[in-house]
Amino acid sequence: MNGWPAVVGIKEVAREAGVSVGTVSNVLNRPDQVSEQTRARVQAAIEILGYVRSESARQLRAGRSRMLGLLVTDTGNPFFAALARGTEEAADRAGLGVMVCNSAESPSAEQAYLSLFAEQRMRGVLLAPVDSHGAPWHVLSRQNIPCVVVDRAVGEDEVCSVAADDGLGGLLAGRHLLKAGHRRIAYVGGPEQLRQVRDRRDGLLRAVREAGMSADTVVDVPVHRHDVRSGRDAGHRLIGLSPRPSAVFCANDLLALGIMQTVFDAGVRVPDDLAVIGYDDIEFAEACLIPLTSVRHPAGEIGRLAAELLLKELDPAPEGHRHESIVLKPELVVRRSTVPRA
Repeated sequence: MNGWPAVVGIKEVAREAGVSVGTVSNVLNRPDQVSEQTRARVQAAIEILGYVRSESARQLRAGRSRMLGLLVTDTGNPFFAALARGTEEAADRAGLGVMVCNSAESPSAEQAYLSLFAEQRMRGVLLAPVDSHGAPWHVLSRQNIPCVVVDRAVGEDEVCSVAADDGLGGLLAGRHLLKAGHRRIAYVGGPEQLRQVRDRRDGLLRAVREAGMSADTVVDVPVHRHDVRSGRDAGHRLIGLSPRPSAVFCANDLLALGIMQTVFDAGVRVPDDLAVIGYDDIEFAEACLIPLTSVRHPAGEIGRLAAELLLKELDPAPEGHRHESIVLKPELVVRRSTVPRA
């Protein structure tokens, strides 16, 4: 004996309630077929015994899961936390749960999780891809598991997608800084394999071209991750540039917050000496000591819309269903970190 209590199954519940195993099964799966008095007896037995139904056994019988998979590139980023909340709201209304996993921007981890989702027969999967090339969702399509791509716009031939127009977001940030008089702007972002990072930089360069200025106006400060620590490192390199840019546009808010920490410690004033723009408009952006100007990236709406698209493809996908690609418009939210220069 190992000292662990015996697992309570449906037979034990039936014995405690004085009913058949079939009656307990009906209470759990088809309660409308059981009288109210019998349901109450079975529910009381479940509470007394602490019975928890086996989802794996139910899934084996039904051949499908009641879970959606959500694979994101960084669970530490508040943007993806907000996206997950939007996904969970839509899934909850459909009686489904959401399993959130983190690829940590690793293509190998992404493939491992997608294979795991296929093995577990997830009802459907929402995927924020690591690499902007290729189609990692093929491992799911071979198992007839629907997938919706989030935070990256893709063609409608294979899969649905929901994203924001990151090129427009970069354009809005660039126009704002150029209008404020900045003529040397740093762009902090990476790695290049992330489509969003490239699109935001391309939008910034478009603003520069619109203003009739040279591409040399933009100075690249590459990073390998999009967290506060990488932002601090970028801040040290930024301070050492000569001539130093008068403004910086970051691929996300966490990088911007890290940069602001570093330049503050070095005595560089924001926005007087350095204007800072982030991307995503996470909750912390407005709560900074110097509130951060940011491009609002509607994370919750992306998650909700993506889950709703996924739900349309389930049980089974309706005949004549066509994949959709939804692209939302970002919005520039101006705060104190970019006061216009005189």
